Amino acid sequence: MRRPAPLLLPALAAALLLSACGTERADTGTGGPGRGTPSSATQVTDPGIDGVRITSVTIPSPSPSPERTVSVVPDLPPADSGISAAYEVTNQGTEAMTYTIIINFTNSAGEVMGNKRETVRAVGAGKTVRGTVRLGVVAPGSSSVTRAAVSDVTKVPADEAPAETGDCPASGVRVFADQGDAAMGLRVVGLHLQNCGTRDYNVHGYPLLELLDDNREPVDGVQILKGSGEITTGAGPDEAPEPVTLRPGETALASLVWRNTTQSGTAVNVPYVRVRAKEGADPVVVTPGLDLGTTGKLGVRPWKRAAE
Repeated sequence: MRRPAPLLLPALAAALLLSACGTERADTGTGGPGRGTPSSATQVTDPGIDGVRITSVTIPSPSPSPERTVSVVPDLPPADSGISAAYEVTNQGTEAMTYTIIINFTNSAGEVMGNKRETVRAVGAGKTVRGTVRLGVVAPGSSSVTRAAVSDVTKVPADEAPAETGDCPASGVRVFADQGDAAMGLRVVGLHLQNCGTRDYNVHGYPLLELLDDNREPVDGVQILKGSGEITTGAGPDEAPEPVTLRPGETALASLVWRNTTQSGTAVNVPYVRVRAKEGADPVVVTPGLDLGTTGKLGVRPWKRAAE
């Protein structure tokens, strides 16, 4: 076998040392997500939605393209894109509100390359709160992001908003909804009841619900069923409620079940649900987005201790 000349050994050793640190790739100097040069924010003129609007977008400029060279680049996690959007929330109402906003980052064709959900808490009446949301890592192969826009806004009275993770209300319990699950027209959203206090908390039965429209006024014409058997068998058999005692740190789970089937009649959408864990409990307004179609039925399953 042909052997390299002795004078090449130092260079060969250096090359082997570098190759052990990463994978050899062609470096064209084009940068890619997160590797461009910083650029100033571009101001945005956008009426927004319900007092929430984007004020500027920051998108790093691509790095200049030097003469193509071949170098060894270590295997690194995906880089942050460096893309961000500044927003402002103006409360035009008469009471403090907590906002949940979704911001879409899109390409030049309007296709969504990524989105971010942001919660802005306790914005006082007549007040404006400003913030910035970062897109983070973009999916490989995504088109270049060129703009950002507010796509959805929900807001609830600040004193009825679900408590932030890590905070414990004076009641000693946190109530919140998850993002739910959907399959073949069936929708299931979980309601979580967490004892974050220092004493046991007892529940027995079903969460108490009040369905609210966009203006947080009661919605009529929807039948709230105890159990989900009349809606589907896909959520499992109905179970009778049992007493549940939650020790500090424990959680109970209930669920909302519905179908968004649309036939004859007027479809019903319920953006807000006021939830009480039991009679006399403090209310919490969640935003499961109940698109009930024309079924007019919503099933609620009883509190059960959550699996550990």
